[in-house]
Amino acid sequence: QEREKQGVTQVALAKLIGSSQSRVAKMEAGDSSVTIDLLMRALLALGLTKKDLSRIVAKADQIAASV
Repeated sequence: QEREKQGVTQVALAKLIGSSQSRVAKMEAGDSSVTIDLLMRALLALGLTKKDLSRIVAKADQIAASV
């Protein structure tokens, strides 16, 4: 977990992205109710760049196309 590696608590991340600790916990658990917007905000708050996000999306598209 990138958040844990950086020493950021769920509460601190929630404050950074304007959400709640419970939503962060759900996001980390892979809950399907979590929005892409929330996930993107969390990744950016943890230091990923827009270029990193583009790579993640491209990889997900490749995986989806092969299924």
